Amino acid sequence: MPQKLLLLHGALGSREQFKLLLPLLSDRASVFSINLEGHGPSPTVNRPFRIQYFAENILHWMDTYQHRQIDIFGYSMGGYVALYLALHHPERVGKIFTLGTKYFWNRENAQAEIQNLQPDTLLAKVPAFADILKWRHSPNDWKEVVTKTAELIQYLSAHPEVNTLELARIQNRIRIGVGDIDRMVSIEESDRLRHKLPNAELMVLPNTPHPIDKVAIPKLSFYIKEFFEH
Repeated sequence: MPQKLLLLHGALGSREQFKLLLPLLSDRASVFSINLEGHGPSPTVNRPFRIQYFAENILHWMDTYQHRQIDIFGYSMGGYVALYLALHHPERVGKIFTLGTKYFWNRENAQAEIQNLQPDTLLAKVPAFADILKWRHSPNDWKEVVTKTAELIQYLSAHPEVNTLELARIQNRIRIGVGDIDRMVSIEESDRLRHKLPNAELMVLPNTPHPIDKVAIPKLSFYIKEFFEH
C-alpha cells in the first residue's frame, strides 16, 4: 500500500461513504478521505459544482496538511477529479484507482441522468433516498446538492473538464475499475477510457453494481491493496 492514500467520494456523496472501507485499509497505509465543497457538512460555496473547483479543494487540503504527493482511489465522480489532478498537477498525484467513473458524457446520457436528479422527483419516487441525502449533507440543503450535481453533469456533457485529447498526457499508472452490473457506466466505455490513457489497465469487478453501498467492501479493499502494493 502507498504511504498516503486519499479516498474521493462520488456525486451526491460524502466521505461518510467510506466508513466501512477506511478501517480495512488503515492497517497498511495512511488513509484519508475528505468532503468536497458543498458535500456532507462542508461549507457551501457560492459557485457551481465544477471538477476544477473540487481539484482545488484537494490541493488546498494537501497543502494544509503538507502532503506533497498522494495516491487516489476515486469513486464515480471522484475518479474524474483524480484524472483532472493527474493532468494539471501530475507532481501531486501518484497512482490512481477509479471505480464506476463515467467520463464520456453527452447530451443524451446526461439528460437521462438529469431526469433522475430532481429534488421533487426524488421525494416522490424514492423518499428513503431523499432522507439519506438530507442526513448526509446536513446542515447543508440536500436539494441544492442535487440541483448543482445535475447542472454539473449538463456542463460536462458540453464542456469536458478533461478533454479526450488530453488524456494521452496523463502518465500516471491508473486502474479503471467498473462493475459488471453497473447501470450507469458500461464496461465498453470504461475500456474506451482505458485505451485513451497511456499507462492504464481495466478491471471488471464481478457482481458489482454502481452504488458503493452495494459493493462488496472486503473485496474492494483487497483490490485496492493489491493495486497500490505493486
